[in-house]
Amino acid sequence: MTVRPIRYLGDPALRKPARKVSRIDDSIRRLIEDMTESMYAAHGVGIAAPQIGVPLRVVVIGLPDEPPFALINPEVTKRSGERRLDEGCLSVPGYRGNITRSVAVAVKALDEHGREIRIRSEDDLLAQALEHEVDHVNGTLYVDHLDSKDDLIKLDAVSARDED
Repeated sequence: MTVRPIRYLGDPALRKPARKVSRIDDSIRRLIEDMTESMYAAHGVGIAAPQIGVPLRVVVIGLPDEPPFALINPEVTKRSGERRLDEGCLSVPGYRGNITRSVAVAVKALDEHGREIRIRSEDDLLAQALEHEVDHVNGTLYVDHLDSKDDLIKLDAVSARDED
């Protein structure tokens, strides 16, 4: 497994919709391993392949105290409700912003073995992470959901460490 460098806001790789994975093979499973290592090295709870410069529709989510899992070709199939959340991103380090996300989210995808999976989550970190990571593979960043660029908050060094 390899920790890969994370791409930052301004990198064009983050703004291009990712390509669908047509075949799940060992190279995709290695990518998932590298993404998992990279996510944990950066103290994140999710990462999308475009964040490490790979233009494929692959995401990994690793919530605290739960094993990480991969979603290949994820699509949000249903959203409902709205809630305001404080959100950050590995590709926009040192900043947070208050944005609107859905209360409930349903996603369909393939797992690393090519089996279809469906995940539903409501009013929790998983629901937020699902929307955030699917946005990434669509070329969208959380800063695009800010009401105003003035709503982007720069964290000081002390509070940035507390976010890890």
